[in-house]
Order: sequence, then structure tokens, then C-alpha cells
Amino acid sequence: MTAPVPQLAPLTPAARRVLDAASMLFYERGIHAVGVDTISEAAGVSKKTLYDRFGSKDALVVAYLQHRDARWRAHLDVALAAVPEPGVARVLAVFDAAISWSDDNSPKGCSAINARAEVSDDDGAQSVFPEVTRQKVWLLDLFAELCREADVADPVAAAQTLTLLYEGAIVTVGMHTFAEPFELARTVARRLLTP
Repeated sequence: MTAPVPQLAPLTPAARRVLDAASMLFYERGIHAVGVDTISEAAGVSKKTLYDRFGSKDALVVAYLQHRDARWRAHLDVALAAVPEPGVARVLAVFDAAISWSDDNSPKGCSAINARAEVSDDDGAQSVFPEVTRQKVWLLDLFAELCREADVADPVAAAQTLTLLYEGAIVTVGMHTFAEPFELARTVARRLLTP
């Protein structure tokens, strides 16, 4: 994988409360709509505690994205473990995981895409953009690895196409354009991968 996953440092109980509150608020309301006062109040800590644990709001946003991504990857690992043999079914397990994840965890779409849409080049770009890019490159690399293992012709091109299907589906989930976008993306992916 060309986009290594960061090791997440253990959190103190106060830092966990801050991160949990920030994660819920950032996802529900948006990054710009939520200030550190609101997060501190929701977490039951002082602003000083928030800054002591995370350093800045930008660092808290990155922690939110990293921890949410870690939860998604743990969910995905379970789906991949259920299909241990290389092949098309293992590639499609990524879409299966997204189907079972999205209703409860992503009704507003992808947190990384939403964060990228909110953060301009002037505010937080140096910390948020690399994290968002890392997550998306990680998924592309995962698809490429699964396609190579499945002996898919041109695994890089296949991975790029699968990434487009996946990203289009998760944006559609957030936009509520039509029902069951990951199911449709999975159907199209199966057609592309099945000779």
C-alpha cells in the first residue's frame, strides 16, 4: 500500500469524550458550523482540555477523520475476512461492507469528502487535505491489491474504475439522489470483473 495507515495514539478519557463529541458534531453539522466552545460543552470539558489534548481544531478534525476511517477499516476487515480466498467475490466484499456500513454510519456520505468540500486552501488545508488524500489513495491501493490477487486483467485500471464506482456511490448516499447506490455500484463492479 502506498498510503500507510497512521497508528492512532491511545486517548485519555477526556480526549475520548472530546473526540466523540467532535465526531458526532462535525459529521452532523459540518466542520465550520461547529466551534470549539460547542465541542467542549458537548464533551463536558474545558476549552483548555480540548487544546491540551489535540492542540488545535485542525488537529481535532484530522483525528476525527482518522478515527472514523479506522472504524470503517475495521468493519471492512470483517467483510474481507468472510471472503478469504482471492477472487471477484473478495473484491466485491468492499462494496458489501459499504452496503452494511452506510445506512447506520454514513447517511450524509463520506466524512472525508465532506471535510474536503468544507476546508479551503487557506484554512486547515495543510493538515486535512493530506489525510483525505491518504484515505482515498488507501482505498485505490486496496482495490488494486485485491484485483491483482484475483488475477484481474490490468488491475490498476480496474482499481481506478472500482474507486470511481465506490466514490460515486458514497456521494450519492449523501445526496440521496436515488436509493441503494452501493448495491448498483456492486452490480456494475461484478459485471466489469466477471469475464
